Amino acid sequence: MPDNTDNASSLTLLALDTCTESCSVALRYQGQVYAQQADAPREHSQRLLPMVDKVLNDANIGLSDVDLIAYGRGPGSFTGIRICTSMTQGLALGQDLPVVGISTLQAMAQATMDIHGTAQVVAAIDARMGEVYWGEFINQSGVATLIGRESVCAPAEVSRALDYQYAVMACGTGFDAYPELLIDGMVVAPEAKFPEAKYMLKLADIAHGAGQSTDVEGLEPVYLRDTVTWKKLPGRE
Repeated sequence: MPDNTDNASSLTLLALDTCTESCSVALRYQGQVYAQQADAPREHSQRLLPMVDKVLNDANIGLSDVDLIAYGRGPGSFTGIRICTSMTQGLALGQDLPVVGISTLQAMAQATMDIHGTAQVVAAIDARMGEVYWGEFINQSGVATLIGRESVCAPAEVSRALDYQYAVMACGTGFDAYPELLIDGMVVAPEAKFPEAKYMLKLADIAHGAGQSTDVEGLEPVYLRDTVTWKKLPGRE
């Protein structure tokens, strides 16, 4: 069944994310949003393309009818980011489609704002090795807008710049792994534990309108840890 989460643009937009334990796909077509999601760690490569086929079939269109692919660019699981990026490469190359990367942290913050209407969000993903990926976002006209930059660090090194005179919510697995990150009565949004593709649609519209979409050679995964590099398709290093 279609989900009317976002109907702000006439662009036919396909969104994918596998950067965390969650695997999700969303398609917006003619004002309707068709979405699939599963918590399926270690099954992303098997789950993603059938989900893409499902949303396209539900909308009764083909990949050739899509105008833009939005992909989860990270941060998150190294393997999950690589799967999302390579799948996006394959889909986009076949149809010569533009692509745009969306932050997983921003997608989680957007979900929190859309669901709860909160003014400020701290998003954190468990980065393993005693660290978290995190970012702070404020609600600007309904859009999760980053304050400063996204970072990876030990929980004790997280320093917040949010204005605590406004309500602040938290989201992401970082708060499960490190409860000490919750301060000043901050409440966790359970619906935004993981990024979900349908909350990327609005963000992809904005990024595309700002000229941030590229051809497939411009794919840019974001790991935040400098020790990991992305290998492009042969001949595209």
